[in-house]
Amino acid sequence: MRVAFGTDEATALTDSVKQHLADGGHSVVAAAPEGAPWPDVGRAVGEAVVDGRADIGVVCCWTGTGVSIAANKVPGVRAALCTDAETARGARRWNDANVLAMSLRLVSSEVAAEMLDAFVATEPDPGESSEIAKLS
Repeated sequence: MRVAFGTDEATALTDSVKQHLADGGHSVVAAAPEGAPWPDVGRAVGEAVVDGRADIGVVCCWTGTGVSIAANKVPGVRAALCTDAETARGARRWNDANVLAMSLRLVSSEVAAEMLDAFVATEPDPGESSEIAKLS
C-alpha cells in the first residue's frame, strides 16, 4: 500500500511511524517536507490521497487536530483523529476514513503501530456506503 505521510515536526514517534509502515511492506510517500506548517502538511497529504499518489494518508502534529482539519478541507478526504487501534479500525470500517491523524503529544510508538496496523488492515463496511455518501 502507498501511504502519504506528513508531519509538522520530526520526532522519534514520526520516525517510528515511517519505519513501522516500511517494515510492514508499505511504500511511504513524503507528501510535504517534515517540519512544514501544519496546514500545509494536512493539505499535502490529503491531496496525495485524492490525486491517487497514495492509497491512504497519515498526518501528525502536536495535538493532531490541525492536520486533521487541514486534510479534511481537501474534497474527498475523510481524515480521522484517532488515539487507539479500535477507533482507527472504526474510522476505516464505518466512516471510510482515508487519512489517519495522530497526536505527537499523546500517542506512543506502540499505540501508533497498533493504530497503523488496524487502519491499513480494515476495509470500509459496504453497509455504510449510503451514510458515507452523505459526506460528499
